[in-house]
This record gives sequence, C-alpha cells and structure tokens, in this order.
Amino acid sequence: MTNPSFPDDASTWNKRFEADDYVFGTEPNEYLRDHAQLWRQGSRVLCVADGEGRNSVWLAGQGMRVDAFDISEVGVSKARKLSAAAGVAVAFSVCDCDAWSWSAETYDGVAAIFVQFANPSMREQLFANMVRSLKHGGVLVLQGYAPKQLDYKTGGPSLLSHLYTEEMLRVAFASTEILDLRAYDADLTEGTRHCGRSALIGLVARRI
Repeated sequence: MTNPSFPDDASTWNKRFEADDYVFGTEPNEYLRDHAQLWRQGSRVLCVADGEGRNSVWLAGQGMRVDAFDISEVGVSKARKLSAAAGVAVAFSVCDCDAWSWSAETYDGVAAIFVQFANPSMREQLFANMVRSLKHGGVLVLQGYAPKQLDYKTGGPSLLSHLYTEEMLRVAFASTEILDLRAYDADLTEGTRHCGRSALIGLVARRI
C-alpha cells in the first residue's frame, strides 16, 4: 500500500510533529465527539493514523479500550505524553497502514479522522481493512475534507484525488449500513493545521 504522494511518509509527519505544541490541538474531532455515544464504555476502538493522540486519548477518557497507530514516532511519542497527562491508557503503536495487523472482526469501533494521506488505490485497501477489522455490528466513524476545501485552503491535502465525496463514500462502504453521510461547511479550530471555514464530510457506517 505504497503512497507516492508522500515519498517518505515517516519523515514528512515527523517533521510536522517536531514542535512542542500539538499541531491539531489536544481536543477530539467534533464529528467524532458527536457520534462516540454509538460505542459503549468498554468498547474496543481502533484509531487509524492518530498522529499526536487527541482522538484516542479522548476516547480512552470516555471509558473505551483504545488501540491507536501512526507512522510518525514523533507523533506517537507526543500521544503517549498526552495520555499520561490525562491519566488514561491507550495501546499505541508506531507503524504504517501496511504494517498494522488489521485483525478481522476485532473492534467495536474504528475512528478514521482526516486520513487523507491515502491516494485512491491506497484508500480502497485502507477502507476495506477498516471494515474488515470491525465486528459485525461494529461502527466506523470517518471525517474528511470534501473537494470544496481546495477553495477554502484551511487544511488538508491539496490533491483533489485525496478528497471525499458523498457518492465516493457511498460506493466504498456499500457493504455496510450507512447511518450518517453528509457534506457540510463548518468552522474548525483544530490546532494550526485545521483552522477556519472548512468543507467537511462525515460518515458513520455499521458493519452488517
């Protein structure tokens, strides 16, 4: 699942995360927070490419059993500091989407928040792996940027091919029960990288 858009993914993200501050802030993504009640306390949840840990640490604070991985060792180191400061436990791993085990039917939930480093072929495999790792009845919560974000320029990838549309997500997750799928504009305040008026898309899907 190589990604030519980022020829050296680990170095790219290590550089982005090298400052002391948290690039995307320490608060969870709002769309994730709004839908996390779909998981009960004790649910096992996977956070995909979780960076500096804002989403995994928050979910652990809500009583979830959380696994999280990211390609950046710098990001994961900061995530571990964030979890220690919050007094919660998260099982962090440094690995990319190829190296993650994607054990079948393991998780009650998967959180995939702005995983738009993935080019179309990588994205197809990534989405399939996320669904595969869910237990039957498990729920995926996904947030990304829509094509209009290229006009706003307030975060996210600059490549149209990496952005999401409702139709693309409907096709990609056709095997699931889609509970919520919507494109909308909102103001984000997620650190310095996601800040300002944004063209967003959210998906909540249950594995049948």
